[in-house]
Amino acid sequence: MSEVTTKDRITAAATYLLTEHGAAGVSMRKVAAAVGITPMAIYQYFGDRETLLNAVADAAFAELVRRWESAERPEAADARMREMLIDHVDFALGQPRLYDYMFMERRDQARKFPADFRARKSPTLNLVADAITAGVEQKLFRADADLWETSLLFAALLHGLIQLHHGDRIGMPDPDFRALCLRLGERMIDELRL
Repeated sequence: MSEVTTKDRITAAATYLLTEHGAAGVSMRKVAAAVGITPMAIYQYFGDRETLLNAVADAAFAELVRRWESAERPEAADARMREMLIDHVDFALGQPRLYDYMFMERRDQARKFPADFRARKSPTLNLVADAITAGVEQKLFRADADLWETSLLFAALLHGLIQLHHGDRIGMPDPDFRALCLRLGERMIDELRL
């Protein structure tokens, strides 16, 4: 088992603050106080607040992928996409501030379409693209569209719905919103079928 480093503690404290208060609630002073170090000590590990927040986002993306890959998943691509959709919506509902920072906030280090995605630099969109590729290979999905545009379309549907919900533009409780996302996601999956 590896030892928890000061850098890990700083990242964990920033993650907690971001999850509880949003990006605006993360300051070097607050992180330092939570860790029990001076604010200046953080700069040994992170050059500035933005670098720290990007580290939080990268760690959260890595954790999402780790959780996804560590669980048993169905072989059928359509069922795999359905599970991804459920996991994604549950994450967004369970940790809305972290989700918003990861997917909705403007960040200099954020991956950009199309180059970063085609270069497989997006750990979460890679999962969608791999499921679509598997669906084509399993003869469940059509192969007539650009893989990365199709993956982006699937992700954009979810991100848009979640952004509307987080902005209180969809007036329904979380369980009803989750069901709406699943219904609309299922329509998206059906559009991919042969």
